[in-house]
Amino acid sequence: MSQTYKATGINLKAMPLGESDRLLTILTPDIGLVRAVAPGSRKHQSRLGGRSGLFVINDCLVVKGKRLDKLIQAETVRTFPKLSQHLGRLTASQYLAEVVLLMALSDCPQSDLFNVLVEHLERLETVAPEALLAALCHGLYHLLALAGVAPEVHRCTLSRVAIVPNLLDPAWRVEFSAEAGGLVQSAAIPQLAEASGYPSQGQKRSSLLSATDVALLQQLSKPDIVSTLPMGLSPSLSPGSDSAGSGKSQQLWARVERLLREYTEDYFERPIRSAALVDVCFATV
Repeated sequence: MSQTYKATGINLKAMPLGESDRLLTILTPDIGLVRAVAPGSRKHQSRLGGRSGLFVINDCLVVKGKRLDKLIQAETVRTFPKLSQHLGRLTASQYLAEVVLLMALSDCPQSDLFNVLVEHLERLETVAPEALLAALCHGLYHLLALAGVAPEVHRCTLSRVAIVPNLLDPAWRVEFSAEAGGLVQSAAIPQLAEASGYPSQGQKRSSLLSATDVALLQQLSKPDIVSTLPMGLSPSLSPGSDSAGSGKSQQLWARVERLLREYTEDYFERPIRSAALVDVCFATV
């Protein structure tokens, strides 16, 4: 007798299978990742057609299989229709979904991961278009924090001294190192490199960040959506103030996204394929 089980989950990936089926990757809060075939879901007027779309949350009835499970019934609980109506929103959502797939486990409760993803999909669906990159960075940082691997952006990873960016000093700089796990004050490196195992100057890969870069990074640890630039910057650079200011804001958040992307890819040792779409999308939006 076939074993069936019920699960509530969100579709993170859908691939064509055979002539009319789809292979779904579903994140559930109770049992983690589920890979299940949605039979006939690509047929016209299939009951599973709309229910097998990306970012649809369903109450599912699934038959356990030897290799792949089979979705036999699905009742939609929630959808995010605005994500598919805007290229930037859809691209950013696919980006976060790809990172979640790198993190998620099967046969293991993933309620926190499920809730964080849904929370940030809500934000991507409703945030102003000019703040989408900020919302993407916010979601990515929170996913990394949930995994316990978010970069340290408030203190020097070597000396543990608090780092306070001086927005009034255009020459202010601090180092960001993926190997060290976040921000590093240059003055701390000679004294602590040997004791901490920090890579030598010829080995380490790092970036120099401005005060604005660091201020934006530090906002990401906050629970609320980041939609404005830090205090001390010109109001004309805040998203939505005017087209020139919005464009400048996009450039600043694009730098932060690139930094977090490289950090994430370095940690998981996997490329984020959706990031290429982000580069194209936000270069033209």
